[in-house]
Amino acid sequence: MAELHVELVAADRQVWSGEASLVVARTSSGDIGVMPGHQPLLGVLQSGPVTIRTTGESGDGTVVAAVHGGFISFADDKLSLLAEIAELSDEIDVQRAERALERAKSDADAAAERRADVRLRSVTGVH
Repeated sequence: MAELHVELVAADRQVWSGEASLVVARTSSGDIGVMPGHQPLLGVLQSGPVTIRTTGESGDGTVVAAVHGGFISFADDKLSLLAEIAELSDEIDVQRAERALERAKSDADAAAERRADVRLRSVTGVH
């Protein structure tokens, strides 16, 4: 099976690296799916869940991350997701994210509300 190499990097750390058959991310042009052999691309990431269908040594599975801004680049079956902020769904404390969402709503802070919403959607799988 054809694979692409994926690097998900946040400003402060490497979040995830490995082989995948498909990556779905939200860009300024809308949601995009990237598979091996995709045309080269460069885009601006919007806040949203990124879904990675893994292959290779780690086996077939799914990795989901909450990503807030950054860039996506693909060429020669290498995909780079360079995010301002990114965290894997299993790193997210659901209760803390729910509290942050409620606090953002009461403060009428649209940016904080969007970040908390993305974190919760990454954990629950509701995109």
